[in-house]
Amino acid sequence: MAGNQTRIDAISQITNRAPRVVDQPKSLKAIWASDVFNLTSMEEALSKNAFKAIKKTVQSGAPLDNATADIVASAMKDWAMAKGAKFFSHIFYPMTNATAEKHDGFIVTSPDGHAINEFTGSLLIKGEPDGSSFPNGSLRMTNAARGYTAWDPTSPAYIMNTDNGSTLMIPSVFMSWTGEALDKKIPLLRSNAAMNTAAQRVLALMGEQEIAPLNSSCGAEQEYFLIDANFANSRPDILLAGRTLFGAPPAKGQQFDDHYFGAIPARVQVFMQDFENKLYKLGIPAKTHHNEVAPGQFEIAPYYEAANVAADHQQLLMTVMKQTAKEHGFLCLLHEKPFAGLNGSGKHVNWSVGNATQGNLLDPGSTPHQNLNFLLFCGAVIRGVHKYGPLLRAVIATASNDHRLGANEAPPAILSIYLGDQLEQVFSDIKDGKLDAVFDGGLMDAGLSQILKFKRDPGDRNRTSPFAFTGNRFEFRAVGSSQSVSGPLVAMNTMLADSLDWIAAALETELKAGVEQTAAVINVLKALLSEHGNVIFGGDGYSADWHKMAVEERGLKNIPTTPDALQAFRDPEVIELFDRTGVLTPVELASRYEVYAEQYVLSVEVEAKLVAEIASTSIYPAAISFLATISSTAAGLTAMGVELDNTIAKTVAAETNAMMAAVAQLQAALEQDDFSDEQAHMTFLCRTVLVLMDTVRSHADALEMVVSDELWPLAKYREMLFIK
Repeated sequence: MAGNQTRIDAISQITNRAPRVVDQPKSLKAIWASDVFNLTSMEEALSKNAFKAIKKTVQSGAPLDNATADIVASAMKDWAMAKGAKFFSHIFYPMTNATAEKHDGFIVTSPDGHAINEFTGSLLIKGEPDGSSFPNGSLRMTNAARGYTAWDPTSPAYIMNTDNGSTLMIPSVFMSWTGEALDKKIPLLRSNAAMNTAAQRVLALMGEQEIAPLNSSCGAEQEYFLIDANFANSRPDILLAGRTLFGAPPAKGQQFDDHYFGAIPARVQVFMQDFENKLYKLGIPAKTHHNEVAPGQFEIAPYYEAANVAADHQQLLMTVMKQTAKEHGFLCLLHEKPFAGLNGSGKHVNWSVGNATQGNLLDPGSTPHQNLNFLLFCGAVIRGVHKYGPLLRAVIATASNDHRLGANEAPPAILSIYLGDQLEQVFSDIKDGKLDAVFDGGLMDAGLSQILKFKRDPGDRNRTSPFAFTGNRFEFRAVGSSQSVSGPLVAMNTMLADSLDWIAAALETELKAGVEQTAAVINVLKALLSEHGNVIFGGDGYSADWHKMAVEERGLKNIPTTPDALQAFRDPEVIELFDRTGVLTPVELASRYEVYAEQYVLSVEVEAKLVAEIASTSIYPAAISFLATISSTAAGLTAMGVELDNTIAKTVAAETNAMMAAVAQLQAALEQDDFSDEQAHMTFLCRTVLVLMDTVRSHADALEMVVSDELWPLAKYREMLFIK
């Protein structure tokens, strides 16, 4: 199709689209976890002894015997087949941010030619995908391909329904034949175990008698964009890169602040209801949805769950979101910065730790200055964020998230921690060797008799902080919207384990010296804050003053790009941290660096090739056609004795020539391959190729503002963002 015909057709189809009708369930109870083989389903399907054994495994990580696995497998098969499933799949999470699955049938043939359904404990426990075909950071060579998936009984199996049928999905870990972790789940489970061991040690020193296993919890707020799928046909950049590599700003963007929490468009509301019904069937507790700041941007936030289950649910949520969006004629964009000049999308990870006996250890209660367990665990987080800030930056480092971090829409690339007025005062007092009265937020009074007064929170919120305390948990706000939450959770759990071990050792020394418990806690935290208190900051994280102060006065690191950030995985202190806690061996950690570096290189190179291709094959012809039209018109007018102002023609010619010159430079840069290592390659792409891509775009976007609308080949921002 020539010119903007694709855009015209897209708008016509959107305008004439019949509303999609979605059947609504009678109640939440009727659908909740109906497609999940959870403990409730197991209790109905298993013998008492088998259920008791699997329940103990699920709730405390106790080992499971093979005989019980056989019983569970048989019951799981019967349950799944009753729901129409003919296949099962071990679903796992490679070192990319994607999911992977290998489907097998519940079928075995007999010598007499009959076929029967079979699913044994051995099939449930182990699968065997190719270990060398996934990004593995040299852990597996092409000729050493064996890899294993292994059932994770602590995350429930479920049914995935698609137009092609139903499949039993079994959450699994993924490892090599030689035993190394090739996935994101194994490190997450290990990090939780390390955190539990260290936390148990601290709580025992604090005199706690009954200490249930501790677990980290996670609630991830997912931001995303929706555009009509018809527009994607004219946007190869969106289809292949997930973001717009070209696009002039529309006259109206988000400057009126009329989108955030605004009325949700009717078509989007129907999508959300359908999407959330599917989540409820899968036992994913979607709790909140609303319009976000940018036009076409939205958010969904689930309730908190155990970190391992929450990580699995996050991956499943992204899959179901994209599938459901397609059913409603949308394209769901999870890229951190799909539209230049508009707010990008993050995935705020709310994280806490607790257990069944001591509760949430990051809940200060009404008197945090008297809650010694909370003070120790909060202090451990402060120490961890300060000591391992570069690691936290590394686990959120991607080519796409680099476009978002540091802008006035997302936290800066400097890792600091926000506590709020109340806790800042408490820890300030501790640093002075005392515990004084706590700040009271008082009552909120609107001055209207019909508006009830309510208790105000003792501390404000800070949206500019990358790591903020929000009442009874910490919110890691810098995580990217397309990322798995496993990496951030692994880093947070591991740094907490390290800090709790440090606190336990210091506390033991104080208590053995005969120091009273409260005084011992104050002494330990005072020493901790003296060394690590510089990371606490409650001001404006966007301000230039803070960036200068953080680096020059407080010694914090500003790490703006992925090539800079991934260096943390090579830091001897980080290598020792993961090795000592048993979360990742040095070889496994090195593989993460290699995989993430490769992902960065591939992402930037794909985008750069797209920039060159679209500029050359779509934008350049449109500009030339426009010039030809102007030239023909001008020649005709001149023949009539009418002179036409040629300013626009000169502008188009200049911008076109400049764009193609930059394209030539970009293509030449992409041909370079003499890099000493992956780090040098990343740095070149970051410092040179991305700059050239921006140069090409600047000229192309200038052309969009003057080339005839009927000739412009790409769907425009005003169309994609506002036409629903």
